[in-house]
Amino acid sequence: MPRVLVAPDKFKGSLTAPEVAAAVARGLTAGRPDVEVSCLPVADGGDGTLAAALAAGYEAVPVTATGPTGEPVQTAYARLGDVAVVEMADVSGLGRLPGGRFAPRTATSRGTGEVVAAALAAGARRVVLGIGGSATTDGGAGLLQALGARLLDADGAPVGPGGAGLERLARVDVSGVTAALQGAEVVVACDVDNPLTGPSGAAAVYGPQKGADRDDVVHLDGCLARLADAVAEATGRDLRDEPGAGAAGGVGFAALAVLGAQLRPGIDLLLDLLGFDRLVAGAELVVVGEGSLDEQSLRGKAPVGVARRARAAGVPAVVAVCGRRDLQDAALREAGIDAAAALTDLEPDPARCMAEAGPLLERLAQRIAAEHLPTPA
Repeated sequence: MPRVLVAPDKFKGSLTAPEVAAAVARGLTAGRPDVEVSCLPVADGGDGTLAAALAAGYEAVPVTATGPTGEPVQTAYARLGDVAVVEMADVSGLGRLPGGRFAPRTATSRGTGEVVAAALAAGARRVVLGIGGSATTDGGAGLLQALGARLLDADGAPVGPGGAGLERLARVDVSGVTAALQGAEVVVACDVDNPLTGPSGAAAVYGPQKGADRDDVVHLDGCLARLADAVAEATGRDLRDEPGAGAAGGVGFAALAVLGAQLRPGIDLLLDLLGFDRLVAGAELVVVGEGSLDEQSLRGKAPVGVARRARAAGVPAVVAVCGRRDLQDAALREAGIDAAAALTDLEPDPARCMAEAGPLLERLAQRIAAEHLPTPA
């Protein structure tokens, strides 16, 4: 009986990762009733991280937290034993902006800190924080405030929310954070190496994606520098230029400089948490996937990360499913993927691909079963 591990990311705007995995599994078993299929939906630290953890057996712990513009949002963290998984996108992400209206100067990461604090208060000793998809450029100031740090202006009053609030920052007191952590470990899923400030920093590179115009970028970069100065004075360490400090609008900086966090590539961290090595053992085929298989996929995204781990485990074949494919065969092979099947191979209309992604994936999976599994004796 051939064994297959189905380990896709989401098809953004169409199907969640668990829905992709389920559709592929249905198609494989329809094409080869003798196949043994295991499903492991994955994510790379951005949106979908929480869903992947829950699909792997983690328990959802509901939390009410502060959204990016101050409104309360209903979110959760995932828990298994003393490990908690927190997804920044689900509380402080672009998808949480009311009406989709950007707030580049005032969006806060406070809610993410509140969820981390809730997990710690409930006894978590290891917090895995996925920081992709944030709506914020506040240097992690809100996150730190939620964990007990005091960010004060010259009059001793707390500074306002968002990156712009840091323009009045005069002093940082991080002593409360140590008490909140109580020796717990924080690990951050991070796939970028940007510093906090400067032309490659959080405001300059990612601010425009969050609605920042040229003036906003200049202002926010100066505010982040002010935060870095104050944190360096409080901690004796200046980590603004550390790779990854600019991730998630500077949350990477706050995690490194104040939480003492370790930054790890998102997909590798998630695969370890989800038990990938155990599930892939003995598989003859691994099916990976995401909505768009393109140049961005080669830069540490989930399908390539899964393919690399599958190859290291000795899996004979890795095949990708996707909504659309913009990579040539040679690039795929170099990334460890033998072949790719796109929904657009079956349906050229992108709108119909989005609307009918599930049934189309089932058809692709039947084709994959016929072409990439050993012929039954």
